[in-house]
Amino acid sequence: MKKLPLLLLLPVLTLLLAAPTPQARTRARVVKAPRVSLAERLGFKATDKILIVNVDDIGNSHAANTAVMDAMQTGLATCATIIVPGPWFPEIASYARKHPQADFGVHLAHTSEWATLKWSPVASRSEVPGLFDPQGYLWPDIMSVYKNSTPEQAYIEARAQIKKAQAAGIDVTHLDSHMGTLQYNEAYFQVYRRLAKEFDLPLRMGSQELLAAQGGGQQRGQLDEDGIIYPDYLIHGGRKPGESMSDYWKRMLSDLKPGVTEAYIHASAAGDELSAFTNTAGDRAEEYRLFTRDPEIRRILDAQNVKRVGYRALRDLQRKARGNGRSAGTK
Repeated sequence: MKKLPLLLLLPVLTLLLAAPTPQARTRARVVKAPRVSLAERLGFKATDKILIVNVDDIGNSHAANTAVMDAMQTGLATCATIIVPGPWFPEIASYARKHPQADFGVHLAHTSEWATLKWSPVASRSEVPGLFDPQGYLWPDIMSVYKNSTPEQAYIEARAQIKKAQAAGIDVTHLDSHMGTLQYNEAYFQVYRRLAKEFDLPLRMGSQELLAAQGGGQQRGQLDEDGIIYPDYLIHGGRKPGESMSDYWKRMLSDLKPGVTEAYIHASAAGDELSAFTNTAGDRAEEYRLFTRDPEIRRILDAQNVKRVGYRALRDLQRKARGNGRSAGTK
């Protein structure tokens, strides 16, 4: 057989060496899909600004219940979270039953911070012996919970609160933690995570920057693994010394980021009842006014073409994605 000159073989050898193997061709086809934003999953554009306005502490007083009913029907509030052991829980539960479209979650309470307005555990005291003080009320601060109780007791109490809300006919749409008890300690955060999975409910979560600064930078990733949904951002703190409540909210809402942001407020109707138990009565009454009747707040949001949603949209998306088609409240 006649030998070909080496110079003629070089181009052929180069092509053979450069050709990818079958394994390499397979690897080349594996391209990581771009992450779909929560806004897009909810049916919006990635560049849209979406706002959740959640009213906390519902059920603690008639003043809070009155405000949230008005703020959700005529104002900017899109959802609210209920303190189930609160003394005015029956009133708001009755309202929820009569208004099934209203978006209510559970404001998981392991503390009872006010001196003249108190509540006790929902669970049997024999099951949660470390959660109540000598007078039988929940502890007034988070550190007392961590010192005297356990994550398992916190789970038992939180679960009892969710079950009581469901038994009262409330279509529970989400969970958050009163005073952050289930968010400022890793072991207690795992209780929060466990409840979200068990009841298939979305959670309030601090922004990634805030969580990382507090040592919880891995928490959002854990929820992602579970298929638990949470807003992209949370407006939390940042009020300047001497800044009025009105100026604070107008500043915080003036430059929202694309994606889903939660703003939580403590709206309550002004009056003797409110003033009797909290020294923040003025701020709570002002938040009620701002998010119900203040035209400037509406103008700020309209100027950015902000879309408003409640947590029910997140819950329904989560349950669909996790393959859970059951109705809320059947857990």
